[in-house]
Amino acid sequence: MLTPTVRVLAAIIASLMLLGGLVTIGILGITGLWATVVGAAILIALVVERNRYRSEAADRSFERVGPGGGEPSGSLDPRFRRSAETFVDPTTDRRMRVFVDGSTGERRYVAED
Repeated sequence: MLTPTVRVLAAIIASLMLLGGLVTIGILGITGLWATVVGAAILIALVVERNRYRSEAADRSFERVGPGGGEPSGSLDPRFRRSAETFVDPTTDRRMRVFVDGSTGERRYVAED
């Protein structure tokens, strides 16, 4: 998982590579193709990459990541109810508890202590 600072720095570097590669292609020809492709690939990866077990709202607001990559403890809306479902995150070996919004079926994941 990338922190917001790392994501911004990677986006800046990738944008500079992409633009520099395009300028180089315009001036020298195919020489700048490598920088253009790598810069574009990094930008695409940043757009596609998501933090594990987190809501889109938490990703957009840059809230801190909770244990196991889920929501921070105590930050869930009251509409989410604790369910009986749990699982072990294979990366962190943390037991994750599933919380469900009964009206929409939306799910949130919080590490159990």
